[in-house]
Amino acid sequence: MEDENIQLANRTLNQERIKLNVGGKLFETTVSTTRSGGPESLLYALSNRPRDDRNPIFIDRDPEIFSVLLSLLRTNRLPSSARRFSKQELFDEAIFYGIEANLKSAISPPSFDGIDASIVANIRPTSDGVVSAFTAGDGDGSIWLAHGGQISCYDRNLIHDRTIRTHLEEITSIRRVWPEIAALGSDAISGLHYYNFSSGRHIGSTNWSDPKDPRIYKARVTAIADSPTNIFAAFECAHRENSVLVIDQTTLQITSELGRQLGSSAKSTVAGKLTWIPETSVLFGSSVTCGAFGYSGYVRLWDSRSGDVVWETNEPGSGRSSRFGDSFADVDVDVESMKLFKICSKSGDLGVADIRKLGDDPWVYLKDKNPGMGNTGRRGSGNIKIHCFRKQVLVGREGELEVWSRVEERENGVEESKDIGEDFYRRNYVDKAEDSERGIIKEIEGGGDRLFVSRENVEGIEVWETSKSSGAVSIL
Repeated sequence: MEDENIQLANRTLNQERIKLNVGGKLFETTVSTTRSGGPESLLYALSNRPRDDRNPIFIDRDPEIFSVLLSLLRTNRLPSSARRFSKQELFDEAIFYGIEANLKSAISPPSFDGIDASIVANIRPTSDGVVSAFTAGDGDGSIWLAHGGQISCYDRNLIHDRTIRTHLEEITSIRRVWPEIAALGSDAISGLHYYNFSSGRHIGSTNWSDPKDPRIYKARVTAIADSPTNIFAAFECAHRENSVLVIDQTTLQITSELGRQLGSSAKSTVAGKLTWIPETSVLFGSSVTCGAFGYSGYVRLWDSRSGDVVWETNEPGSGRSSRFGDSFADVDVDVESMKLFKICSKSGDLGVADIRKLGDDPWVYLKDKNPGMGNTGRRGSGNIKIHCFRKQVLVGREGELEVWSRVEERENGVEESKDIGEDFYRRNYVDKAEDSERGIIKEIEGGGDRLFVSRENVEGIEVWETSKSSGAVSIL
């Protein structure tokens, strides 16, 4: 009986009204609404005032923004009036009231789905607007941009945090290896360089040299990856000798080399892409070159502990390949599903291979599951880029962006299989016709629940997010 009385008293209290005078404008709401911001919020504390005090509580803040935040507390969504304010203005006020977590939840994009994605922002640095390289933050949707010899940071709310200037004239490779540390490479200056973003200081460099081999000097970095303990960087010397160096994250000292090569042929050129595969402690590396006779290159997997190559393939390769003569134009690895994906340079077909079942010719070539698209836009000529993100494959063909999504077998009442089938993926366009005319896609990278796209000789970075089906209005 006593518990029932307590519950009844709480329900009564929550339904009681409370009046607030914010910046001279009167608001009236319920105690339950003011408490929906959590026990640490200012409004929750104000709701504990004596019940016999009926005078409005005065708060010397902006009433228009408070109206937006009050609507957020009522519905867990932002009203359309939020568009009148910048995200920084909203967050400043939300922090004052102690409800920034509610605001973050409301504006955070849903899980990325390429089929329903659209451009929500274009991040453009104030100086040197053409972005030469970028790296997306792990899990939070933030991004660091390299433009000229500078780096600009945009936080998870896409608000500019700061810009630092480096000693490099042009940054062509960048990787966020710690929360505040960036590893940088340049086509113009040798070495891998580390900058602390908080202090803006250059904290060290790693250079590849060999006293026994005079050809190994002034090596420049072409690709960077990292694991919890190591940094991996592909170095290339002036005479094309190249190697992937394993660098200890704590000491920034080189611990080993992976596959030193002469660089005299397409099968031994420097890696242009590196990705760490945590499930197997294997490093993925690839190189693609295009010449008078078409595309050629390799895919290589190294055991980072032993330094051994555990699997590799070279294209054009041998006649054993089912697509001999149709070399890949780009290749990437999906670390979540443990699969390799490649785009064929002539046919434009998408091939997939299970990393657990690699062999001489492990590729399965996918068929469209979307009959409405037919073969429109499916081609191999021109500039092609591929990126795996959230178990989806994003493909840039010239200026067009398409997504290949897994068709879950559960739709047919069958448990999902780990085996690859040629019709297990569906292809859709991500962009509209006007989007594809913005320019040739240069780089694609996912981070958090966002996709970032840069285009050749176009200022800024496109930010893609999935639409919110709830009907909440994006304020980006």
